[in-house]
Amino acid sequence: MTIVVTLHFILVMTFTARILLRDDLSPPGRLAWFIVLNVLPYFGVATYFLFGEIDIGNRAIKRHDEIFDEIKAKASAFMGEKHNTDTLIDPLYRPGFHYAGSINGFHTLGGNRAELMADGDETRERLVADIDGACDHVHVLYYIWLNDEMGNGVAQALIRAARRGVTCRAMADGLGSRALIKSPLWQEMKDAGVELAVALSFRNLIKTILLSRFDLRNHRKITVIDASITYCGSRNSADPEFLPKAKYGPWVDIMLRFEGPVVAQNQLLFASDWMQATDESLDQFKLHIEPNNSLATESQALSVPTGFPAQVMGVGPTERRGATPQLFANLIASAQRELIISTPYFVPDATLLESLCAAAHRGVAVTLIYPKVNDSWVVSAASRSYYHQLLDAGCVIYEFKGGLLHAKTLTIDGRISLIGSSNLDLRSFDLNYENNILLQDIAITQAIYERQQVYISQSEVVELATVLAWPYHRRIWNNVIATIGPVL
Repeated sequence: MTIVVTLHFILVMTFTARILLRDDLSPPGRLAWFIVLNVLPYFGVATYFLFGEIDIGNRAIKRHDEIFDEIKAKASAFMGEKHNTDTLIDPLYRPGFHYAGSINGFHTLGGNRAELMADGDETRERLVADIDGACDHVHVLYYIWLNDEMGNGVAQALIRAARRGVTCRAMADGLGSRALIKSPLWQEMKDAGVELAVALSFRNLIKTILLSRFDLRNHRKITVIDASITYCGSRNSADPEFLPKAKYGPWVDIMLRFEGPVVAQNQLLFASDWMQATDESLDQFKLHIEPNNSLATESQALSVPTGFPAQVMGVGPTERRGATPQLFANLIASAQRELIISTPYFVPDATLLESLCAAAHRGVAVTLIYPKVNDSWVVSAASRSYYHQLLDAGCVIYEFKGGLLHAKTLTIDGRISLIGSSNLDLRSFDLNYENNILLQDIAITQAIYERQQVYISQSEVVELATVLAWPYHRRIWNNVIATIGPVL
């Protein structure tokens, strides 16, 4: 018995010391781990071993740095310059754009255009039509890629393009798209000449568990066609019915189709993931196509006569910690009149939560839209633990009733928009590779704003009195889940 007690003490104290030694762990995160280790010590030790540290491995970090060194050396013309922000962006909103540029080195570029897709059907039809019209290359990356109407439609379009000589590269996350990767459709694409890669593969699961985390995922959704068109938004290559979780459907997404210099930045972000998975060089990628299919010079790449300023932002476990909540904090702080955010998963850190409350306190009309029924019970409970504080500060909260609202949108003052794959939860902040586009444009922001109003029209407002009337056991449950959220 003495030996067992001694081993128990050594085990718990070893992991406790490790938690205390970590400078990158927030106090709430540290507290959550202390609670789990003391209440459920063996479960806590096992969980910390598997999920406690955000470590993708030294090789991946080194390769990431090499890739971005190569990108900056060979493609700086397409990344933009820091001073562009000072000439293209309204002074009120420059801090957010400057911060976004500090993450990957993608700075503001003018001359972009975009269309907001009407719905899931238009997204599928336009995307497939663009692939069918490709003459040089098509690059796609999806976290979830299903073999349904959308997923099969994209795959068949890639097969047709590859057979007519277009270079097609398709990449899917090893966990989110695991069924497709093992399916005949994946092999059919390969046989047709589509180049395939798996992001964060499970080829060596034991090594992944011992040296990294298997829940570090590539959550990006990127499509680039002939270096002239890119799609950005929340939709995976899957139908709104989303059959693996059909009872929560339909999944309500939002997608924009972009043209202009921002396409090259999205191309570079895709290239960084492809190079990480395949060890290929940037030389394989075209960032701009002239009639003779040559790589454009800087002046050619930026010579788009009209359009709005925009920039790509990518985050992930190989980027610096805290980039996403810090970006949102900068954007929220710039809001003068109105801020509207929709997100399916809301588990904020202190930086984001305090920024939202501060904006409401200083008179900004802050509106938050979440799904009423969530596919994650953890997120659902944790999200609602913050309702009282947000409502008390003056924020307005709506819960969407028309399915699972999966659209990740932000609009500020009718001028600034952010759209992409990032949720406002701890997974998107620390664990997932995400991609977004930040832009300044009245017309596109108005289009996104009107879509947000559609979401609100299908929602019910959450009153402070209702939250205060929740049963004690429900409030305790929500707060317990939020407290141990960093563990879950």
